[in-house]
Amino acid sequence: RLQGDWSSDVCSSDLGHLLSAFRVDPASGALTPHGSPKVLQVRPIHMSIDHTGRYALTTYNAPSHVTVHAIHDDGTLGEEIAQNPGLDFGIYAHQVRATPRNRTVTLVTRGNNPTSTTKEDPGAIKVFRFAGGKLSNLQSLQPAGSKGYGFGPRHLDFHPTLPFVYVSLERNNRLDVYGLNLDGSLSDQALFKVSTLNDSTLRASGPSAIHIHPNGRFVYVPNRGSGTVDYNCQKVSNGGYNSVAVFAIDRKTGEP
Repeated sequence: RLQGDWSSDVCSSDLGHLLSAFRVDPASGALTPHGSPKVLQVRPIHMSIDHTGRYALTTYNAPSHVTVHAIHDDGTLGEEIAQNPGLDFGIYAHQVRATPRNRTVTLVTRGNNPTSTTKEDPGAIKVFRFAGGKLSNLQSLQPAGSKGYGFGPRHLDFHPTLPFVYVSLERNNRLDVYGLNLDGSLSDQALFKVSTLNDSTLRASGPSAIHIHPNGRFVYVPNRGSGTVDYNCQKVSNGGYNSVAVFAIDRKTGEP
């Protein structure tokens, strides 16, 4: 778990950027610290555990990268595993997940919209080979001919029984579906693309986390209308659309 903490063995100047483990009481569900937390050098965005339970993967947006920490047999956290140089972490990493066979790791990199003072940063889905806690470059996915411009993925989820990956696109108000290959790579291009807004006149909302129901029949994508405008010297909502978009999944094709 990611947990802000100012325990005696961590300086307050570290601002609580820690990776922590907790023991769960089987009767009450109460949490108690389990082992010593690991100091993280910059603000983390997302973390997950690989399918063997031996590694904790954490992603950061600035600078965009991933760390891997060992997990001991007793569930306490081990040291960070040094990675080889030259890994392609893209721009604004937002989510890291091990694929179902645990042979690869996906990293969703959102990129950034342009502003009045900055150019657009391209987005991508990065795929890494994964063995012994080590990452190595395998694949970088972007729409054909785009070089990642106009492409803003945020999170993805894997279908529990079918070889499909569902991706929420924060900068596009869209849900994309990719095929999942046996080697843990993804199809070169999206198989399906569908808007998360049921009305084209709605203000852009920024889809966020995505979850597939355990029965594999539905996928859920929240739309977040979190933008603001100035009104009488105050920040107020810009009228963005807030909802949870729910799609049925075709059991043969994976189409939402």
